[in-house]
Amino acid sequence: MDTDLTAAYDRCRDLHKRHGRTYYLATRLLPAWKRRHVHALYGFTRFADEIVDRTEDLPPAERAARLDDWAGRFMAGLHGAPVDDPLLPAVLHTIAVFDLDRDDFASFLKSMAMDLTVTTYPTYDHLLDYMEGSAAVIGTMMLPILGSSDPAEAREPARQLGFAFQLTNFIRDVAEDLDRGRTYLPDEDLAKFGVTHDELAKARARGRGTSRTRELIEYEVTRAQAHYAAAAPGITMLAPASQACMRTAYALYGGILDEVAAQNYDVFVRRAVVPQRRRMAVAARSLLTSTGTPVTIPGPTIHPAAR
Repeated sequence: MDTDLTAAYDRCRDLHKRHGRTYYLATRLLPAWKRRHVHALYGFTRFADEIVDRTEDLPPAERAARLDDWAGRFMAGLHGAPVDDPLLPAVLHTIAVFDLDRDDFASFLKSMAMDLTVTTYPTYDHLLDYMEGSAAVIGTMMLPILGSSDPAEAREPARQLGFAFQLTNFIRDVAEDLDRGRTYLPDEDLAKFGVTHDELAKARARGRGTSRTRELIEYEVTRAQAHYAAAAPGITMLAPASQACMRTAYALYGGILDEVAAQNYDVFVRRAVVPQRRRMAVAARSLLTSTGTPVTIPGPTIHPAAR
């Protein structure tokens, strides 16, 4: 690879290492030649997210213009135009190597643009429409890199894993998202438990939830668990060299839900984090697990309201 391309991959790896600790740890279990491509996809998604979420001091129109400009350079690069960017050459190279579906990237950028104007979601179906572009397509982008014995059959579990991971993030980051003026918990779910947006804001301000907000979060945890269950069969469909990586990511993201449950579903008390010792133990166990062994689906219970 030329110097610029190597530097672009290094840039993506640095973004991944700094901002995606759980997933980055899992990628350490991949063969070295695959890692850089996973880092490239993470770098692409993270940089777009940075434009949306790390520029709150700018007017919405300027934030949208910055995202449009970067997306435009990316799309031009897909069509062969020279790209002057410290990160995009790695992404474009990865897309070319694996012939990744360009529509997935367009869907992702569309969802990122939604974050500039959409602050709430009326129903879970509306949220799923957003997550289709922001999460499900990440699973289908990753699948050719990870490899599979049956790509067509593995596609839906890959999408479901994207949903599971992102919903886990939404549950963990309720307080952080409120600070950005967004709520990824559907309005119909808030109403189901008698929770208002004002109640969420007050819980954020005092650093402690109510019995109603805890019930709401417990319910959302069961939703995430259903996506993990739907994703589970896909882990053993992956190429043998990729299974330890995704087994680790699956267990660690599912472990975030365990931490949420351990603090009585009060996500306002502190940000749920899997302890480092457990993280390393999960990675070691995954590395020693025989290829083809089914994963353990997180969560033994189903919330009464989900029945």
